Amino acid sequence: MTFAGFLGSSQMGTILAYGFGILMLMIIARTFLFPFKLLLKLLYNALIGGVMLLIVNFVGSYFHYSMPLNPITALLAGFLGIPGVILIAILQYLML
Repeated sequence: MTFAGFLGSSQMGTILAYGFGILMLMIIARTFLFPFKLLLKLLYNALIGGVMLLIVNFVGSYFHYSMPLNPITALLAGFLGIPGVILIAILQYLML
């Protein structure tokens, strides 16, 4: 007796439909999970970059050094994190 004969043709079709549905659900979930992970990483970098800008401005006030906090520096520090803050400091040093 074959597997299809054991279950019957209608039950086999139902099992295949459920299997296909589960496979499609996994593909869709993976598709939506990747942008969510990217968004979380960008949010984490933005938080770390903003905190680093505040720390640099707080410590730099004792040495008469400050970084401007505007949309460009916030985006740069947000996307790049700590290397973005270092890049802003280097660019500011080269422009002065």
